[in-house]
Amino acid sequence: MRTNLVSDVILKGGHVIDPVNGIDGPADVAITDGKIAPARQDLEETHRVIDVSGLFVTPGLIDIHVHVYGGYKGWLFPDQHAFPQGVTTVVDTGGSGWRDFEDFLATIITPSKTRVLAFLNIVGAGMTGSPEQDVTEMEPRPCAEMIKRFPDHIVGSKTAHFGGPGWEAAGGAIEAARLSDTIAMIDFHPKPTRSYAELLGRMAPGDMHTHLYAKHIPLLDESGKVQNYVWRARERGVLWDTGHGAGSFWFRIAKPAIEQGFPPDSISTDLHKLSRLIPNATMLPTMSKFLAMGMDLQEVIFRSTQRPAEMIRRPKLGNLTEGSEADVAVLSLTPGDFGFVDSGGNRASGSLRLGCEMTFRSGKVVWDLNGRGIQS
Repeated sequence: MRTNLVSDVILKGGHVIDPVNGIDGPADVAITDGKIAPARQDLEETHRVIDVSGLFVTPGLIDIHVHVYGGYKGWLFPDQHAFPQGVTTVVDTGGSGWRDFEDFLATIITPSKTRVLAFLNIVGAGMTGSPEQDVTEMEPRPCAEMIKRFPDHIVGSKTAHFGGPGWEAAGGAIEAARLSDTIAMIDFHPKPTRSYAELLGRMAPGDMHTHLYAKHIPLLDESGKVQNYVWRARERGVLWDTGHGAGSFWFRIAKPAIEQGFPPDSISTDLHKLSRLIPNATMLPTMSKFLAMGMDLQEVIFRSTQRPAEMIRRPKLGNLTEGSEADVAVLSLTPGDFGFVDSGGNRASGSLRLGCEMTFRSGKVVWDLNGRGIQS
């Protein structure tokens, strides 16, 4: 008896959450020739019907902060770590610079089934070895030129891990973004010579600060309130990315900020070998942590699909619009008594945990926890 994973399917009986199209309720989703199609009854004669009753059907999740190239903390291959989490698009954040992007393209981006995009490091050699303190490598113009050469793959510029006193890293990444008409993602450590307030003042609408809930970021003032200058930056269009990671997500900062109405624009993992372990900074546990802090499921999905697609200027992603590429996640939401750990080793309790039953990438089954897509 032969079995195979079919490509033309109807996902029947699930609860669809598709923020772009305003869908939040029972609906069927059809996939034909790798595209989202109208779920007509007559298609059941030609399509495999997969019962997803009791499950949530969403656009494929988008993780805009991962490490799938370069030396930082041990990068991870994308397919094996994205698809079991319902993630169909990842953005590598600075693993490569302009010197080695073409190697990244040839060795990781092109062979991967996952859609892999990139923020290009302002450092020419990216994160390979330990070059991120070398200010002579921080060259905005060649960085911008490489971004412009590969617009289908590179979404903007990135800086991270710089410990020096000056603005060569953050300022260089911002300049490269302006020169290439793109956006910058900034990982920032305040110093007496370069403050967080000044950073936000330098950023343009669409630029994003990642690791907003890290303990070294003064998101909250001494009384525990979100800083006034942070609110002003958001009002003029600066964006905030989660970037959980091994050291950049603390419940004691995230929960009060969210309660004050300051959620992240995007939920992301900063996934690498260290963050994969005790903090479990994979996509679904990270999303579950936001549920544990009181965020509605619909908001969690929005900040993991539509919103990150908008942030990286890829609005065709993150939705189930008819005719769009069929990147789809089928998720479970299990009630129970769960515990979640942040980057500081602190535990929070939650009553809901997300899991992934199936993932479709461009209409093909790439993850199938219980073999629902197997056809005899």
